[in-house]
Amino acid sequence: MAHVIFWEKPGCAGNARQKALLKASGHTLDVRSILDEAWDGERIRSFFGARPVAEWFNMSSPRVKSGEIVPATLEPEEAIALMLADHLLIRRPLMEVDGRREAGFDAGRVRAWIGLADTAAPVTDTCVQETARAAGKPEPDCSTPD
Repeated sequence: MAHVIFWEKPGCAGNARQKALLKASGHTLDVRSILDEAWDGERIRSFFGARPVAEWFNMSSPRVKSGEIVPATLEPEEAIALMLADHLLIRRPLMEVDGRREAGFDAGRVRAWIGLADTAAPVTDTCVQETARAAGKPEPDCSTPD
């Protein structure tokens, strides 16, 4: 199994579910705060690979949800500058295993990369508060707002 460096937003219910699935799959975690990390442009860029700029962003970030920032309209350099100034904009989790870096939690991608146990319900990087809101259900209690 893999040792995963996992950058999260502390208190995020979605990140908690992702960590639980990784542990249940036999992986060990080194959990770090995405908000407290001393990022630089080259390092943060290394998590996004060939993905389009719009996929680099946390779509649940208040600045993205409000329309203040429209990820699809940004050049890579602009996107990185915004993320360095506001870490809530970074798609999470960020994960690293043996030098490979990934952003977001796509279960199929993670399963192919390091392996995942099967789950009754899908675990994704979609904000659990947004999912609950859309379904008309009570929102999970996240200790810090998205």
